[in-house]
Amino acid sequence: MNITAIIINVIALAAILVAFKKDRELGIQSLKIAARSFIKILPMTLIIILLIGLLLGFIPPEQISRFVGEQSGFGGILLVGIVGAIMHIPAILSFPLAASFLESGASITAVAAFITTLTMIGTITLPLEIKELGKEIALLRNGMSFIIAIVIALMVGASMETIL
Repeated sequence: MNITAIIINVIALAAILVAFKKDRELGIQSLKIAARSFIKILPMTLIIILLIGLLLGFIPPEQISRFVGEQSGFGGILLVGIVGAIMHIPAILSFPLAASFLESGASITAVAAFITTLTMIGTITLPLEIKELGKEIALLRNGMSFIIAIVIALMVGASMETIL
């Protein structure tokens, strides 16, 4: 386990202990709510992890590198951006997937495009956005978000290249 995970777990444990010390009943109630939420998202999380494993098992690293590696250029970044915009997975699961992509030869810029479009674009929620905001505003928001996500990815890629 890396140091960041240890720190996060220590902070979480300390927060739980403080909550129990302040109000034991409320602490128990919050743990029950957390357990129910965990059980609720567990099936979807396992399915996504399984799909990611299958995806990475069937697509060789050379293919990933060819489509979204450094040599793929702006087209690879757009491809991953579109995939990120279409997919609907919790952001927390996108980070292990992004790490797998990096290990398979994807560029940092492409991975940044994937994560930013995944979190900023709402293709699944678009019908609700259209209903609440109107078609023009919803499409404008998603379009601008896509452009901004790609710009952010390019900036992350450029800054990481100078660091590394």
